[in-house]
Amino acid sequence: MTRAVVWDIGGVLVDWQPHLAWSPEMGEAEARAFLSRIDFPARNLRADGGTTFADLATELDDPEDAARLAAYPSLYARTIQNRVTGSWEILDDLIAAGTPVHAITNWSAETWPEGVKVHPRLDEVFGTLVVSGREGVVKPDPAIFRLLCDRAGLAPDECIFIDDGLHNVEGARAVGMAGHHFRGADDLRADLTERGLL
Repeated sequence: MTRAVVWDIGGVLVDWQPHLAWSPEMGEAEARAFLSRIDFPARNLRADGGTTFADLATELDDPEDAARLAAYPSLYARTIQNRVTGSWEILDDLIAAGTPVHAITNWSAETWPEGVKVHPRLDEVFGTLVVSGREGVVKPDPAIFRLLCDRAGLAPDECIFIDDGLHNVEGARAVGMAGHHFRGADDLRADLTERGLL
């Protein structure tokens, strides 16, 4: 029986727009071109697994691009200023109902403290919080879901995992969790209500 809700954070609770780190100086189009040029998604996933942005920057041939990437942690707060509409209200309703809430996030250990400065509740509301960059393992590796369950004292089949990435939801399901592919707060509320969690 599902009795605990495990949240992803970026794209579910917090709107993350990495181009905003550089767009005030470069303009949006050039910032997006920079992200594409350096294959930012792949490099960022490695940072989520524990690699520093300074180390990632040393791999770039262009010194200006390298300097931009190395500066990313100091600019990070710009990228996560906004909450995802409706999600925090659902989280608060779960807490009010006494439902255990936990989180697993693919997030760099370097940028997590900057994120908490913008959204302090991220470090306060979850019973168990697993930040991939601290652990050296990223979703959808089965190990990160098992780590959450071990620390929270839960069996996988007692959890529903919410993520905006379908591959991560499928990873959670592979270890025995229920899964919800997040596409908006209305669908999430309906699913959690149907499961008797709201």
